[in-house]
Amino acid sequence: MSRTPGNAPTPRRTGTPRPAHPVPQSAAVRPDARSADRPDKPTASAAGTATPTAPEPTTPPLPLFRRFLRQEKSDAWAVRLLPRIVFGAAALYTVITLASQSGSSFVAVLTALLLGLVLWLLRRRTQLLLGMGVSILAIAFTGYFSAVGDAARASEDAGATVTGAAAFGYWALAGMALLGAWMVKEHPGRRGVTVVLANVILVIASVVGMFLPEAGVPLGFLGVLGVLAMRGSSAKAVAGRARQALGRLRTHKASDPSDS
Repeated sequence: MSRTPGNAPTPRRTGTPRPAHPVPQSAAVRPDARSADRPDKPTASAAGTATPTAPEPTTPPLPLFRRFLRQEKSDAWAVRLLPRIVFGAAALYTVITLASQSGSSFVAVLTALLLGLVLWLLRRRTQLLLGMGVSILAIAFTGYFSAVGDAARASEDAGATVTGAAAFGYWALAGMALLGAWMVKEHPGRRGVTVVLANVILVIASVVGMFLPEAGVPLGFLGVLGVLAMRGSSAKAVAGRARQALGRLRTHKASDPSDS
């Protein structure tokens, strides 16, 4: 405490000092300093937009022919194109050579090309492809068995007339099985499996027709019709109703007090 003459002693203040008011940052920095720190080139703004940069020079793409001639390992298109051209030219030369030998060779090559085109177009339709393939095999087998049966009958009896009409009947039934599986809008199962089952029964009927010519085609017709009926939606509905009726009958018998 300090004493002055003629005045009372002044007490010293104790306690926590009062905090100083914070100086705002804008007031602490002078306009000259802010203008001096500002760069000449534009930087990224607060919104997040990047500074535009000059595009790097890019080399123009090479023509396709030059890419094919250079055969760089990093260019997958050029590397794969060369073996395709070589094998394609070899296949074309082979086809032309085989087709130019005779008329039958030309027909065989043309049929093989058409069959390959059909297979490529139906590569995603597996059920239709299965049905068509099995139908072709069934036509071949039934035609062979029919021809064998006709030849055997002609050798046994010289006066027997061999017409070969059974083969056309089998072929018609094979087409009927293929069309019948795809005519139904809502098929309960797989259509290709239906055609397979029908053609198996048709081939068995053709084997029976080798020994009994009068029973081959009717037996095949009944077999194909039965398969289409059993695999169709109507047959599924009839089977479901029959199961329901049998279930109700069993329930009625179990609840009947006269049986106990």
